[in-house]
Amino acid sequence: MAHPAQSANISGALYTEAQRARRDASKWTLVQGLLAPFQFLVFLVSLALVIRYLATGAGYEVATLSILVKTGVLYLIMVTGAIWEKVVFGQYLFAPAFFWEDVFSFAVIGLHTAYVWVLLTGTLGPVGEMTIALAAYGAYVVNAGQFLLKLRMARRDTQHDMQGVA
Repeated sequence: MAHPAQSANISGALYTEAQRARRDASKWTLVQGLLAPFQFLVFLVSLALVIRYLATGAGYEVATLSILVKTGVLYLIMVTGAIWEKVVFGQYLFAPAFFWEDVFSFAVIGLHTAYVWVLLTGTLGPVGEMTIALAAYGAYVVNAGQFLLKLRMARRDTQHDMQGVA
């Protein structure tokens, strides 16, 4: 028999009532809510530094450090997000409600990890490293958009439920 947290939501809402209750009660929801905008801020700063380096040739070290910080924050949000998913849906990753977001998250992590590997091995040089970082950042923007759409769906579902009660 399926774990109740894994059961499909027949109503089409993002969360069942039980999942929403677990989401709202979990400290990991707050952690995700704090890490996501922080990661976006780190991304914006790092993106500016990478573009500056590619445009001027200046600031390689600070751009590199910013990419490594962005990568660390990404790993942190992925681990805490998996814990959140386990608490809310009963599985660490690929819960039906967030399946495609999780799939694309692995592409984002793969590109960020490829950057770290290229940096450590020196195989592509600074411009190649920064190009991989930009590809990772492009994938991150798509993935962030996926999660923002889910957040919007969750808010819509909550508003719909509140209207049904009134």
